[in-house]
Amino acid sequence: MAGLAKRIAIATIGTQGDVQPYVALAVVLKQRGYDVVLGTNADFETLVTNHGVEFFSLGSNIQTFLQQSNFEHAMSQNLLVNMPALLVDGQKIVETAGRHAWTMAQGADAIIMNMNASFGIDIAEALDIPAIMTALQPLNTTREFPLCAYDVPDLGPAFNRLSYAVASVQQAYYDLPRDRLRKELMGLRPRKKGGFFKDSTGHNLVTLYAFSPLVSPRPRDWPKSAIVTGYWQLHDNSGWEPSERFKKFLSEGSKPVYIGFGSMPFGAKRNTQILKEAVAEWGGRAVVARGWGGIDPEDLPDSIYAIARAPHDKLFQHVAAVVHHGGAGTTAAGLHAGRPTFVVPQTLDQPYWGRRVRELGCGPTPVPLRKLTAPKLARALDELVTRKDYSAAAHAVSVLLNAEDGPGRAIRHIERVMSNYKSRRPASAWSA
Repeated sequence: MAGLAKRIAIATIGTQGDVQPYVALAVVLKQRGYDVVLGTNADFETLVTNHGVEFFSLGSNIQTFLQQSNFEHAMSQNLLVNMPALLVDGQKIVETAGRHAWTMAQGADAIIMNMNASFGIDIAEALDIPAIMTALQPLNTTREFPLCAYDVPDLGPAFNRLSYAVASVQQAYYDLPRDRLRKELMGLRPRKKGGFFKDSTGHNLVTLYAFSPLVSPRPRDWPKSAIVTGYWQLHDNSGWEPSERFKKFLSEGSKPVYIGFGSMPFGAKRNTQILKEAVAEWGGRAVVARGWGGIDPEDLPDSIYAIARAPHDKLFQHVAAVVHHGGAGTTAAGLHAGRPTFVVPQTLDQPYWGRRVRELGCGPTPVPLRKLTAPKLARALDELVTRKDYSAAAHAVSVLLNAEDGPGRAIRHIERVMSNYKSRRPASAWSA
């Protein structure tokens, strides 16, 4: 009977926040009896396989890409000036991933993709299988707020809707490698229509949004095909516990605050200096994570404990509050843990999640990392641990989030798409 299980291919590329939710979805799909393969960049093979999910490499190591000087300059200085060079390198990553995903998807009954892997739309067309788009941020056009992928102001419904035209530039970034793959690899004709959320005939794809409607309410003017499922939270299965050294640190003073700046590997020297000065001015204690390079763990005072890597769902149980870059995954982890949160965003959707945390009453107004100073961080740290309204709001949000079943709701829609799929292959093709 095992051989009769429907096979689902999942494709996503990016940093850990772009991968971890799909591991969570794959785990639950497997529990429901599906045969699942998850394709992503080589950095995350261990993350995938440690959860019992079949891994397929989509090529490039994303950490190497992030460590380029062009990327650092784009994120910390001028995005527009440095973006052209990044696009060329990024297109190579996308094309390589698309070629590998084509191999991965052979024999699959459906393909689920992150929008960064939109080549999955073409793969589904070529293999005549259903495609399900997903996203971790609200990206369908709406009048209710501007495009969250860029930090632009809300200037009213007309401007908000117009801001999504910027996404066409990003679409062009993916179109060139996609069109090449359609012709050279899949034997398909050029697309007449398309986009992130439509197939090549212009029909809306079912798009599953892996965040909570409590944190980011579903816009009323979205199409019915855009569905907010709730978060896909990956629970640690490694048996992680604090080391003896960490336990000793925890026992020797007040509950610390977690501080981490995510997967962006630059600015470590400046970030660390701000961190040390802010913690000294505040007078409390902190646990810091360096991610892929945002903090230099050397020469820290006794009031700051550096931790190499720990699952957020376990680590956040040992801290009083969290300070982070505002990635969708880290934001979700902090809110699920019921911890007051201060967001120091760097780029893309991070300012949006920072604003949502503030609007939920769970923490102070976000401060962009490039504008962060030691006094600003010290003030935020003090507010996080002293303001009872932040604690109360964070606790209330966590109760509601932990009652949601994001993967379960997503799978119901995945099954609906698969059962309703009508083959586009001519009848004669089946008898050929």
